[in-house]
Amino acid sequence: MTFVCKNLDRTTILFKQVFQAEEIYSSGDEMFSIAKEKFFLIAGLWVVAMEGESVHQTYNHIAFKVSEQDLPLMEAEVKKLGLTILPGRPRVSGEAQSLYFYDEDNHLFELHTGTLQERLDYYATHKPAMINHV
Repeated sequence: MTFVCKNLDRTTILFKQVFQAEEIYSSGDEMFSIAKEKFFLIAGLWVVAMEGESVHQTYNHIAFKVSEQDLPLMEAEVKKLGLTILPGRPRVSGEAQSLYFYDEDNHLFELHTGTLQERLDYYATHKPAMINHV
């Protein structure tokens, strides 16, 4: 996964403080790719921050599974960084908790306490609610 960001140092702080990322490489002023970059490991996943222009805000996002007990601590880190936390969306029972926030480059992240299997099990045994559009 690669995230384009205006400020590599600021993104490094986000990745380390919120996701406990391990920085494994920094290009410094060298460019082996199309821009300066840093490589991180987040929960065993190779994540890249690459210098460039920010994106526009959308609902496209990446979700990370977190434990329920860690969610408040991670939310506190997001708040310390002054990032924009979105109000929660309506949820069906059994869908667990989520915290959505934008970083300073408009990437949307979700910290989610549920699992894919829990979601699939719920969907398999329930019909979606009908939504009236006016």
